[in-house]
Amino acid sequence: METLAALKQIEELGGVPEEQLNWLISKSDCYEIKEGETLFTPGDPINRLFIILKGEFTLRLKRNNQFVNVGHFTKNSITGMLPYSRAQSAQAYAEALSDATVISLEEKYFKEMIRENHELTTVFVHTMSTRIRQFTKQEQQDDKMMALGKLSAGLAHELNNPSAAVVRSSQELAKHLKITPEKFKNVIKIKLSDQEIDRINEVVFSKMYDVQLKMSLIEKSNLEDELMDWFDDHKIEDSDDLAANFVDFGLTVDDMESIAKDIPEVHRNPIFSWLNQVLTTEKLVDEIQDASQRINDLVSSVKSYTHMDQAVEKTPTDIHVGLNTTLTMLNHKLKYIEVIKNYEEDLPLTAILPSPINQVWTNLIDNAIDAMEDQETKQLTITTTKKGEFVNIEIADTGTGIPKDIQDKIFDPFFTTKAVGKGTGLGLEFVQQIIKVQHRGSIYLESKPGKTIFTICLPILAS
Repeated sequence: METLAALKQIEELGGVPEEQLNWLISKSDCYEIKEGETLFTPGDPINRLFIILKGEFTLRLKRNNQFVNVGHFTKNSITGMLPYSRAQSAQAYAEALSDATVISLEEKYFKEMIRENHELTTVFVHTMSTRIRQFTKQEQQDDKMMALGKLSAGLAHELNNPSAAVVRSSQELAKHLKITPEKFKNVIKIKLSDQEIDRINEVVFSKMYDVQLKMSLIEKSNLEDELMDWFDDHKIEDSDDLAANFVDFGLTVDDMESIAKDIPEVHRNPIFSWLNQVLTTEKLVDEIQDASQRINDLVSSVKSYTHMDQAVEKTPTDIHVGLNTTLTMLNHKLKYIEVIKNYEEDLPLTAILPSPINQVWTNLIDNAIDAMEDQETKQLTITTTKKGEFVNIEIADTGTGIPKDIQDKIFDPFFTTKAVGKGTGLGLEFVQQIIKVQHRGSIYLESKPGKTIFTICLPILAS
């Protein structure tokens, strides 16, 4: 009678006839579980229905050698095996947070329950439906957070170098500008003719705007040694600093001779020191400008990737923009992979939802990268073509391939070949939903060891 009263307190079972609850009690076992003990552990077969009459359990999953709390069961929770459930084995630990009382119904009684206890069965089926919705929602959220984490880590990695360059160059620029007044004082006292000043301008400033010089390390080192020797021979101070800086602009010993020609020896030190200051400032400003542009490009890529400033509606879009943006976002994972773009010129604009389509490219390219992790040849090929009223996008990799016996399952929800914690099995299911449902397109797979191709077919006009 005490157990019957406890079952009636459970909201879901409140409308179940008493005789059906008594049947459940008569067929069930009752457990007392102490605090710290487990109701089930990973790998245990799911072949029993559990109703928690007292106590509370936490669900813990082991990911990357760490335990993560993924849920909990409180008093009056219904869990475990449910009618028509296809679950095979437990994936997590259910640990008691306090002393608990649980009743359990073995799977072997389910046929009898379905046949003779309609209301009771209906409650458990509804419970299963609710559990599936909650589990799917949580897995989708986890999948999004995992994808966000990957993109955030990639962006942090990509932003680190240019931001560090901006800080380093600005600090160096500030240091150099502090000593400029003294050097300027030494220079301003010099009286040179217009012809002498023009000669300096011609040599130095013509090189200043052509700093993208192609020299091998050996050539650069040899030129630096030659410049240093020339400065030493002519008693120019800070010869090592001047040589290291001047060589970046391709200035040679002949250029030094041309600058020094007709300039009194007493004026050479301040002139070369001033030129070094000008070139250093130019180089640092150029570095800051380049690094700032890289940061701006990455921020623009993020904005383009998410389409933060656009309404959620199909718009004529250049497919190549989204593909290139996605490659930029995943650049940190592509450093050792050869990327080949076979883009068709004059590809027509395609009516798409840009942000969801970018999620398609992210999932497919990220999977391709993972598939090539242990491969000797790592090549990602993206091909775009127009086929009638459709645009075809092929994403091919030289990875391990997808075995034939599972190729028809890869788009199933929660199916994954990745290790626990590395994938939820929702990525390709989302891809199929976005392509087929949202865009009325199609997706095809061809795969064998060393070559996997996903082909996405999108209608050019909105449908």
